[in-house]
Amino acid sequence: MKTVVAVIGCGTIANAAHIPAYMKNEEAEIKYFCDIIPERAQAAVEKYGCGTAVTDYHDVLKDPEVKAVSICTPNYMHAQIAIDALHAGKHVLCEKPAGRTYDEVIRMQQAKKETGKLLYIGVVNRFNDSVRRIKKYIDDGKLGEIYHVYVSFRAHRSIPGLGGAFTTKAIAGGGALIDWGVHYLDIVMYCTGDPKPLTVSGETFCKLGRDMANYVYTGMWAENTKDLNGTYDVDDSVTALIRTEGPVITVNGAWAENVKNKDHQYIEFMGDKGGIHLTYGGDFTFYGTEDGALTEVTPEFVKTNMFENEINSFLRSVNTGEKLPSDVDTVAITAKMMQAIYDSAETHREIIL
Repeated sequence: MKTVVAVIGCGTIANAAHIPAYMKNEEAEIKYFCDIIPERAQAAVEKYGCGTAVTDYHDVLKDPEVKAVSICTPNYMHAQIAIDALHAGKHVLCEKPAGRTYDEVIRMQQAKKETGKLLYIGVVNRFNDSVRRIKKYIDDGKLGEIYHVYVSFRAHRSIPGLGGAFTTKAIAGGGALIDWGVHYLDIVMYCTGDPKPLTVSGETFCKLGRDMANYVYTGMWAENTKDLNGTYDVDDSVTALIRTEGPVITVNGAWAENVKNKDHQYIEFMGDKGGIHLTYGGDFTFYGTEDGALTEVTPEFVKTNMFENEINSFLRSVNTGEKLPSDVDTVAITAKMMQAIYDSAETHREIIL
């Protein structure tokens, strides 16, 4: 028997990742496409040739046949829909970030505990082949003690959907940090064993996008959501120092900065026996020594689609109860760190966790 699912929110990430992955899995049946924009939900029905278009997610939750849902809405609806879905007896895969604030994530976590249902967050890099190999390198001791990790997610001028949902704090919860940084920090936490954060010191900046009418760029992701009469009140760049029970993490991120470089999106793991440079979304290189010589190895291997891995794992977990590494209990640690960065930036002081 197939697992009946519903996709709530039929925008970019749903069409680029969740829906195609469900469609490729023979064990899944999409019964509903839900979106507050009727035309968007109907377009999904017509495009994929299955399911029913609805505009109210409560209609989905009332259907006892629906066993699991993917939440692909803007950030401000993540917590409420997830909590409602859990209490309606559904298993949930919610896109990242889990919530706009750490408090929202705690509420989601509590609902999971109350209901006994599954709640996973779309930190999809935990299903990425390169990232998983790096974790194994670290677990096998190839890097020795990981004492420092440097995170860079920087772009020249790449603010998504200027003036729209991405740049409106009430909707998104934040900017570059919560949109891009969540993935990078999650990779670090996953690979290093989710160490407990101890102190956080950070600053965020809202500089380049404030004058929206005069913002100069060549291309913009989510340009169809741009609204120059809208809002821009989020961070377009961030820097932070995070001390954990494991490595110290240095963060340097930006949607937009007045510096251009071909390689500004990477993570570097520094150990006392070896180090790794990971190009985000790509390959990694291991640096070490052997027989008195310096070594440099870039492994070559077949890469699978991480979104398909994520959806397949979610469906398997729904049917077997197997716990995945993207459980909200784990992701909450990263949410706590990001909240501390924002709190530190607002108060201009170090936050002790």
